[in-house]
Amino acid sequence: QGGGGGTGSDALSRYRSPLVSRYAGAEMAFVFSERNKFGTWRRLWLFLAQAEKSLGLPITDEQIQEMEANLDNIDFKMAAEEEKRLRHDVMAHVHTFAHCCPKAAAIIHLGATSCYVGDNTVIKHCQLGKTKMQLARVISRLAEFAEKYADLPTLGFTHYQPAQLTTVGKRCCLWIQDLCMDLQNLERARDNLRFRGVKGTTGTQASFLQLFEGDHSKVEELDRLVTEKAGFKRSYMVTGQTYSRKVDIEVLSVLASLGASVHKICTDIRLLANLKEIEEPFEKDQIGSSAMPYKRNPMRSERCCSLARHLMTLIMDPLQTASVQWFERTLDDSANRRVCLAEAFLTADIILSTLQNISEGLVVYPKVIDRRIRQELPFMATENIIMAMVKAGGNRQDCHEKIRVLSQQAAAVVKQEGGDNDFIARVRADPYFSPIHKQLDSLLDPSSFIGRAPQQVAKFLKEEVRPALIPYQSKMGGKIELTL
Repeated sequence: QGGGGGTGSDALSRYRSPLVSRYAGAEMAFVFSERNKFGTWRRLWLFLAQAEKSLGLPITDEQIQEMEANLDNIDFKMAAEEEKRLRHDVMAHVHTFAHCCPKAAAIIHLGATSCYVGDNTVIKHCQLGKTKMQLARVISRLAEFAEKYADLPTLGFTHYQPAQLTTVGKRCCLWIQDLCMDLQNLERARDNLRFRGVKGTTGTQASFLQLFEGDHSKVEELDRLVTEKAGFKRSYMVTGQTYSRKVDIEVLSVLASLGASVHKICTDIRLLANLKEIEEPFEKDQIGSSAMPYKRNPMRSERCCSLARHLMTLIMDPLQTASVQWFERTLDDSANRRVCLAEAFLTADIILSTLQNISEGLVVYPKVIDRRIRQELPFMATENIIMAMVKAGGNRQDCHEKIRVLSQQAAAVVKQEGGDNDFIARVRADPYFSPIHKQLDSLLDPSSFIGRAPQQVAKFLKEEVRPALIPYQSKMGGKIELTL
């Protein structure tokens, strides 16, 4: 059954998603693995049997113990053969579980429908806890960076054209603010996530009502007990055969929004790398280009942008799926969800771990930043020069005209001759400006052009960022190393 011309025994002869084979961390890769998926199915069957027994159904301790002893004893070969024969993955695993639990075989999956294990397993795997922790670590690392460079002036850009100065730390706070919004959205989505519970084939719980001979209170208690055993506080009160597929939209929309934030941040870092102002970590033996040995490409940031685009597009899958579900359920959701849900979480895992690595090793080049400021600052300082001249007794209109002429001459040197901006040299050489010649250095101090940026950084980190990170402080961990 090998793909791509292989024999089937050689893993390299079959396509493997690079999300797992190349990038994803072991923990998230395990969450969506076959072993974890089907192991969770067996645990859900155990929870159901335990709850049914506690509510009076004729299930023995021996049957429960047999199920408990075989939760991870999964014969995947047998399951594959059964699925090929039955064309039904859930029943294939019911038979496989029953094969190693002959005494419990008669009560496995009792009263349940396939979505009892299918949907509830997805809900358990999509709880967003690990993603929240990863994001909190990134925010923490960037907060340290913002605090360190809160006072370092840098040229601001609007329309990617030189604008008023900001600081390196303040710009980083723009990134952090977006990520804090994502963290809030993740927390909200996780808090709203419920267990599907025990609802039966079309959500009416009819099979369980029959099992408990019309006792509605026992059916409600069964739902509550299984939900609690699975680690949830609430289940959806109404479902069709499945939980509403809008739940998938809610989860993936949060992850897609995170993708947009990461893409913006890493695009900024790529642009700054081109300006040689800030660079992502670059390993000692890392090669930037096979043809150009001098290159230091921002490959981590580029990877984040590449995968963030994929993450953003995945939201279209659950949107389409939810819109085309007929009545209580149609099966055209299944194959799509096998792909998009796992890929969304795996991709989020990859871009967050990569961004954490980037944020822990960002390199700043203050002298390059200062040089660019000096190239642009003279024009930005013209208003300050006019105000100083007026205070020294000059005429505002005369000063404005002088500066207009000198600034255009300096601009011509930059644009037409490729020279440096010599506007300040021209001001120093003009006797008209002699009353303020001694003030020029102070008028051109970059720190006088950054407004309240340092104060904004301090207030933002103190009042918004650090309180948001308090629940995650005990698990911040050390630096992350990337294998690729």
